[in-house]
Amino acid sequence: MSPYGSDRSPRRWMRRRVPQLLALGLVTATATGCSVDSKDLPRLGLPSPATEQGHRVLALWQGSWIAALIVGAVVWGLILWSVVFHRRSRTKQEIPPQTRYNLPLEVLYTVIPGIIIAVFFYFTARDETKLQATTPKTDPAFASVNVIEVVGYQWNWAFNYKDGALNSAGPVYESGTPARMPTLWLPQGQKVQFLLNSPDVIHSFWVPAFLYKQDIIPGKTNKFEITPQVLGEYDGRCAELCGADHSRMLFKVKIVTPEEYQRHLAELKAIGNTGGVRSTVNMPATVEHTPGSEK
Repeated sequence: MSPYGSDRSPRRWMRRRVPQLLALGLVTATATGCSVDSKDLPRLGLPSPATEQGHRVLALWQGSWIAALIVGAVVWGLILWSVVFHRRSRTKQEIPPQTRYNLPLEVLYTVIPGIIIAVFFYFTARDETKLQATTPKTDPAFASVNVIEVVGYQWNWAFNYKDGALNSAGPVYESGTPARMPTLWLPQGQKVQFLLNSPDVIHSFWVPAFLYKQDIIPGKTNKFEITPQVLGEYDGRCAELCGADHSRMLFKVKIVTPEEYQRHLAELKAIGNTGGVRSTVNMPATVEHTPGSEK
């Protein structure tokens, strides 16, 4: 026997294994060739939010990760502590104290996960309520909301810019084809309420930079509100497998200044895109002109 004790003693095991594990981790990290931008790391994989509401989603995501890592660290620590300090050695054969049938401990094992789930549920329900809140038409604040109907159909998109106090051009629309993606224009700093409709099958309106998506269900008008903040161009797509050309259901989003937004609506009116694309269930998504708009 070694004069320094058993070769399986916890101290000797840690001295031998820890450097090996650290070396393995270093090799794995370098062999993958992955690089992480330090600015992206705090978002933990999510894109930079382009809307006011996106920051709430990001905070919920980060908080969930922090809580999960804390729980994981505690569990991993207990596992390693048990492995290292309760291993049998050649000189010490007795079994460590057992905790089975220990009622207080088993109650603790049940209560702690219940508390964790309750905390997650509370913050998720709180943020979901905030994210799905919309301004009713009876509210005086509705006058400062831009209303845009999103029509998802097989297989493309149409955006009906509804008439309202912030739409000087009247109801106008923009639609795309599989060969040409449509572009959804949004005014920076102004509330936008989306009305989501489909005349055929279920689609899903998703702009990754919004950190939010919602299904478009025939016969049911879903709605949500955002406040665009960051100027720029963003990608959008359908996140629901809706048919043969699902992969072509792509669109662009432009967040522009309110002045540019109004100019774009005026341009749509000037080229004759007045009225809107019909979104009635079991009806083709054809253009429905407003009275007197025909040329």
